[in-house]
This record gives sequence, structure tokens and C-alpha cells, in this order.
Amino acid sequence: MDYTHETTKNTNGTAIPDMTTTSNGSPTSPTTEKVARGRYRHLALVHRGHRTSCLSHDSENSPSFLGFRNLMVIVLIVMNLRLVIENFMKYGVLICIRCHDYRKQDLILGAILYVMTPCYLYVAYIIERAAKDQAMEALGKAKKNNENPQNGAQVVKSFQSTWRNIAWAHGINATLSLLVTSIVVYNYIHHPLIGTVSEVHAIIVWLKICSYAFTNRDLRHALLNPNHAEPLPDLYSICPYPRNITLRNLNYFWWAPTLVYQPVYPRTSRIRWLFVAKRIAECISLSIFIWLASAQYAAPLLHNSIFKMASFDVPSILERLMKLSTISLIIWLAGFFAVFHSSLNALAEVMMFDDREFYTEWWNSPSVGVYWREWNKPVYHFMRRHVHNPLMARGWSFNAASAWVFIFSGLLHELLVGVPTHNILGVAFIGMVVQIPMIYVTMPLEKMKGPNGQPLAALLYFFAWQAKYGSASKNSFR
Repeated sequence: MDYTHETTKNTNGTAIPDMTTTSNGSPTSPTTEKVARGRYRHLALVHRGHRTSCLSHDSENSPSFLGFRNLMVIVLIVMNLRLVIENFMKYGVLICIRCHDYRKQDLILGAILYVMTPCYLYVAYIIERAAKDQAMEALGKAKKNNENPQNGAQVVKSFQSTWRNIAWAHGINATLSLLVTSIVVYNYIHHPLIGTVSEVHAIIVWLKICSYAFTNRDLRHALLNPNHAEPLPDLYSICPYPRNITLRNLNYFWWAPTLVYQPVYPRTSRIRWLFVAKRIAECISLSIFIWLASAQYAAPLLHNSIFKMASFDVPSILERLMKLSTISLIIWLAGFFAVFHSSLNALAEVMMFDDREFYTEWWNSPSVGVYWREWNKPVYHFMRRHVHNPLMARGWSFNAASAWVFIFSGLLHELLVGVPTHNILGVAFIGMVVQIPMIYVTMPLEKMKGPNGQPLAALLYFFAWQAKYGSASKNSFR
């Protein structure tokens, strides 16, 4: 029987089989296919030349790890399902709406604070109206006399005195907006959830008051010193100072999903109510999930940790902290999506606010510094615009200004978690300040991801609240 086949010849005249390429890039030939289909099936050519392992550094093509990712997701789901079953077998169902200790006084005070806190924004508006009237009066006199409004000792003295009084008025008003709420929450509101909502609202309004005052001060200066002022953004020409000093303009800023005041914001042309409904549904669903996870998993872990920490049982403490870190990270991620994606996008859509970059890809951050710049854009924009850049303009170095930003942020974080839990421990403040050396350590490495320690640190305050007052729920953990 003739087993000959077509051949070609190489440079030295030796016959070689015609080679083709398979779909995966491996060479094959008509001879191989004939041998595989014919009588000599055990003669198929397998090792044909130089090839590398796909995970080797010498590999020309980067392998896909999609399958590994899917496997890890499955493993994580299975592991957490095991914890769910273990928790249910040990504690049963701990979800109980009526069991929570919502005192009538907490609800009343929380409602009063929620209504009263925005009033400080309107006090800031009254202060700016007075400043605007003084500036327009000075500008009118200057135009009437055809001179610069800063010419003349009396005008200069009036400017300095008035602007100093305006700064003091804004400072006192902003301080009261935060101080009054903090005192009431710390001393009179028992439940940490109601206290947290009130404190968050007060901090947001305080930051908005500061931004409103700083921005209008610079706009006022640019109006009175057109020859010495830097050019304003083109967008501001739509509503130049002092046309922006209106209640309508302030009301929009109050509800806009931003902490930075501008006379004008980019706006959308219409409201997509279906989009709003989807985001609200996401926010409600995630809020319910956070509540269930906190009540069913975090609460018993916190309760059981009290005795371990009191006895300084180090292995048990580490085991509890690892359990807490897992559930706290899950709760934090759900809270991040609920706040920064669902609720802020819903609010932005209703307000026709067109800048929706409330966060960027912080999960891909190559360093700690990048992480803090990307995960919370509203706070980052405020800190950069009203704290960091003004300090650098005053002669501070970049590093010194950045350090002060983290110190300032640490104080706000301490208020945010320490006041509602009635425990000023300093953990949140230290946690933020520690980020300063971490930024410089990770900056050259560019490989470390952003830290995930905030939720665990926050739970330490609620642990202290549990130890001091007992559980927020009347359920007992078996």
C-alpha cells in the first residue's frame, strides 16, 4: 500500500511535510491528519518546536485569568454561604424591627435637628446679601467718581472693616451649625443611627456654608478688583456676581450633590424618571441588605467580642477582628454603592445636575494617595479647592498642605463616628493621619491597593457603644 504524501523541500533539499496552523496556533500538516485518521494513529506529531508555558515570563501572549476570577467568586460565595448557615444555626433569626431601642426623644430631636440645620445656610445667605450690598455701594461710588473703589483711605478702611466682620459672621455661623448638632447628638440622642444621620447632615451643611462663603468672597474681590483678579471660568458668565446671591441659587446648591459652590453648574435638559426609580430601588434594596447584615451578623460578633476583649484573649480577639473585617467590608461596599452611585445619581437626576463623577476607579488605585483621590470625589473636590490649594497659595509646600488635609479630614471623621456613639476614642483621627506616611511609602511602589480599614475602624466605635450602653436591639445573643 502506498503511504506517500505531498512534500516540500527545505533549503538543503530534504523533504518536509506541508505545514498549516490550527485554530490555537499549533502547527499541523496533511501528513499528521492522514496518520491520525489512517492506520498509524499512534504516530501523530505532538512536539514540533519551541513553545513556552502560558504563565511563563517568556510567553508572547498574556494569559486570561477570567476563569480564575470566576472560580474565586464561586469560592467566596460558598464560603459566605457557610457563614450564613453557621450564623443561622447558632443564633437563629435576629431580625426584629420592634426590638430596636428607638426612643421617642431620639426621634423628636433628630427631626428638629434635620429641620434646623439647613437654617444656617440661610443665615450665610443673609450675610452674603449684606456683603453684596456693601460691595455694590462701593462700586457705585467708584463709578460715580470715576475712580478705583480701593482709592481713598476711608474706602479702604471700610472694606477692611466690613470684610473682617463678614468673615467673623460666617465663621460663627458655620461653627454653630456643627457645634449645636454635635452637642445635642452627643448628650441627648441615644441611638447611634439617628445620631449618625444628624451628624452627617450637619457636616454636609457645614462644608457647604464654608464653600459658599469662600467662593463668594473671591467673586466679590474679582468684582471690585477687575484689573488685578484672575480671569473667572467662562461658565460663571452665565450668572455673574452678584446675580448669584438669590434664594433660588442657594436652594439649588443646598440640594445639589456637591460640596463645592459655583454660581452655575452644568445642567441636563430633562429628568429621566425611570432612571431615578431604578436608583431609588437600588438604594432601598442595599439599605435593607446593610440593615440585615448588621443585625444578623455584625451585631452578634460585636456583642461576643466584648467579653474576649475584656479578658485580653489575644487569639480570640484576632479571630473576632478577622470576622468583623469580612462583614464590615461587605457592608462598606454595599454602603458605598448605595450612597455614591445610587442615591447621588438619583439626586443628581432630579436636580438635573450633569456632573456625575462622584467616584472613579478607586478599586484599581496603584497607591494609597490615588485611592483617597478617587473613592470620594465630592469631599476630594472640597479639600482640594478650599483647603489644599489655598494653603499652597499662602506658601505652604505640597506635602505640608496634603498633611493638613488629612489632619482636617481626620477631625471630621472623628466627629462623624465618635459623636453618635458617645465615644471620642481618636481611632478615626489616627486612622486618617496614619495615611500620610502610607502615601509616601506606597507612592514609589505603585502596587499597593487602597486600604479597606475604614469600616472596621467605624465598628470599633460601635463596639465601644455596645460596651457602654448595651445593644441597640433588645434581643439577647445566645
